[in-house]
Amino acid sequence: MEFMLDTVDLEKIRYYQAILPLAGVTSNPTILKQAGKIDFYDHLKEIQSIIGAASLHVQVVGETAEEIIADAEQILAHLGKEVYIKIPVNEAGLTAIKQLKKQAVRITATAIYTEIQGYLAIAAGADYLAPYYNRMENLNIDAADIIGALVAEITRTKSNSKVLAASFKNVAQLNTACRVGAHAITAGPDIFDQAFKMPAIQQAVTDFHNDWRETFSVENVKELTE
Repeated sequence: MEFMLDTVDLEKIRYYQAILPLAGVTSNPTILKQAGKIDFYDHLKEIQSIIGAASLHVQVVGETAEEIIADAEQILAHLGKEVYIKIPVNEAGLTAIKQLKKQAVRITATAIYTEIQGYLAIAAGADYLAPYYNRMENLNIDAADIIGALVAEITRTKSNSKVLAASFKNVAQLNTACRVGAHAITAGPDIFDQAFKMPAIQQAVTDFHNDWRETFSVENVKELTE
């Protein structure tokens, strides 16, 4: 399982880089907007310097195939060929994915809500597929079923594609995506915060700490040896 962080917040990336087995960082125009006024490429280069060999996924904004390809070329020129280009799976996006894969560009097919989108992205050679878990649930789409079907198709066709489940509102959704076979997940810092906030975890740590101090503190050890 690959765990990725869905943010461009440098402090959050530094924080979780030290904690998580971080496989990558994902972004999209909405996340970048939340960062406020930034120098786009300088900011993303700083992320690269923080995460090292982990992958960086950057989304295009063009609407036609030609615009998408032009966006991808600009991103690659500034950030290097190791970057994954995020492309929505629609007619223009699939056209661009096919052409870019001929140039061995790394692709994350995104904005996936349906099985057929995923099947087409797999056939087009996308490296990652990003189904939107919570957004699907909000549309009464069975997100877990969609992810399971895409994983099954990847297995059936022996494809190198991976399901990168995205768009989570809670840890339970993330757990379900993992359980049904997603190869990777990307989640915001708030979701990872939730994962470590279960009160029983800290209580157990506190109990162990107190038990140790009561038994093996310097004073107690001295008493036992006298």
